[in-house]
Amino acid sequence: MTPPPEGGEEQGHYESSDAGHEQAPEQQQAYYEQQQQGRGGWEESDPANPSILMALGIGVVATLAWYGILFPFGMGAPGAPAVNTMDYIHDLFYERTWVNYVESFFFFVAMSILWLKMKKLRHQKDAMFLDVLPTDISQEVNAQNVGQFVDHLYGLPARLRDSMMVNRIRKGLELFEVRQNNGEVSGMMSAQSDIDSARIGGSYALVKVFLWAIPILGFIGTVLGLSQAIGSMDLTNVSDMDKIMASIGNVTSGLGTAFDTTLLGLVLAMFLNFPMNTLAKAEDDNLNNIDAFCNEILMPRLNDGGGIAGGDTNGMMDVLVKAVANAQKEFLVDLNALSARINEQAANLDKRATAHQERVDAEFTMTLNRMREDLTNAVKDSVKTTSEYTRALSSGIQGLNNVLTELGGKQVIIHQVKKKGWFSRE
Repeated sequence: MTPPPEGGEEQGHYESSDAGHEQAPEQQQAYYEQQQQGRGGWEESDPANPSILMALGIGVVATLAWYGILFPFGMGAPGAPAVNTMDYIHDLFYERTWVNYVESFFFFVAMSILWLKMKKLRHQKDAMFLDVLPTDISQEVNAQNVGQFVDHLYGLPARLRDSMMVNRIRKGLELFEVRQNNGEVSGMMSAQSDIDSARIGGSYALVKVFLWAIPILGFIGTVLGLSQAIGSMDLTNVSDMDKIMASIGNVTSGLGTAFDTTLLGLVLAMFLNFPMNTLAKAEDDNLNNIDAFCNEILMPRLNDGGGIAGGDTNGMMDVLVKAVANAQKEFLVDLNALSARINEQAANLDKRATAHQERVDAEFTMTLNRMREDLTNAVKDSVKTTSEYTRALSSGIQGLNNVLTELGGKQVIIHQVKKKGWFSRE
């Protein structure tokens, strides 16, 4: 990417460009409209997801080639101890059940996907060197010359222009050509960046599946090897040493299979994990470079007339109307949310008031019933006591009447007896 010119060359080129636009604005407008009718973009290929069928084909070829390379290194008989390191590696891939074959195939398919992704990343990096915003057209991009910048993008080599950076800049310039609004272009750029980031992150899904499946297959091979070792134990005849030694040999062979399958799975997973994370970081860095180019180079060069006196009044009015409309919309949304919250609080207050009134009525009724019961019991106790006193009084009066009846007309003489005091003579 060529840097922008500096000093007088920039000013002179800018003035000459403006003079050209002032000389024939109607002819240039007709030219731009004609160019817009002929544009339709170009077919965009996936910048991150390679062909799965191609990756499977490469994985099959790589697996067969690997086993072909290891085949001559098998020196001992099947099941015999390894003679040297290469013989051990040969036995590790050839004589450890079907699990190691599947692990090897998954590993080479995953590496094929990473290799194809690396080629796509190299293509994206090559596109970063294109001069997508040439300064010989103009130092700034405005409503009069944006069509020339778009036409320049359409004139780039077809292989290189189909990249994330060129596609994003083309979409931004075409949007600016229609709307002449920096804010909308910035929003579109940010949304496109999120889309590209999600697409790159999703392109590793199948590789992560293989990275998960390889060690799992190793553990499956461990279970199969242990099962084989336990099943081969023959202790029915402990007196026959030959059978015992053969049984021990089968057990050790099964244990070797069990541990070797797990070992191969873990090693292949480790060898797959490093390039996968390295490539993911490289793709993230490339995406960050594209974002930085759009934010630091493209956006400052866009001029929608909003910062120049006497510029595009209609554009400014559109921006102002949209800003007011957005503010009003947000205000109405907040007002509706506040009204809903107030209605909810009022409904809750009514519910609490109703519940409180019901609780007060219940407690008042309970207290009134308790007071009525206490008063009734007190009255009953008073009546009972009064009745007992009345019966006692009636009995006393009846006894007095009987005494008076017995006395009849008899005279009762009462003698007065003098009390002796402390100082009396008697």
